[in-house]
Amino acid sequence: MRPVDSRRRPSPRSQRSKVVLPSRRRMAAPEFPKRPVPAVGAIVFRGSQVLLVRRRRPPNQRRWSIPGGAMELGETVAQAVIRETREETRVKVRPVEVITVSDFIEKEGERVHWHYVLVDVLCAYVQGEPHPGSDAENARFVEMRELGEFDVTPTALEVVEQALLARRGGSER
Repeated sequence: MRPVDSRRRPSPRSQRSKVVLPSRRRMAAPEFPKRPVPAVGAIVFRGSQVLLVRRRRPPNQRRWSIPGGAMELGETVAQAVIRETREETRVKVRPVEVITVSDFIEKEGERVHWHYVLVDVLCAYVQGEPHPGSDAENARFVEMRELGEFDVTPTALEVVEQALLARRGGSER
């Protein structure tokens, strides 16, 4: 996987045509979507701690996971991971490396209830203390050794483990 380039800036031409809308409530990805929804997740370490959020809404309501959510139209992966982390936790990050791309598919009978294509990104912690916002009921840095005390989604645990290996330069990915 190639690293995320967070330094890429829009050209002056694209900035001229950009329309900035007034502040609005962000829409969550739809239930029973017609097509997969691209989304991002941020794995953020601060020393021996990892940043987690407790989800306020489905899917994974009231479970702990990494910050993240649906991408917006015209947004890069790097921009989305910065925005989602800031919205959910108020923590500033810098995208470093794509860790994994996976699918989250949940069905009700034969119908697809949720379908996200997730791009999970290892991010460097820049600044800020976690405070829950937007889709988060709670947000905090958790000691790695205490993860078992939290109801963390299995997928989040796997992604955190993969990010730890990448951070250590491991080849087991």
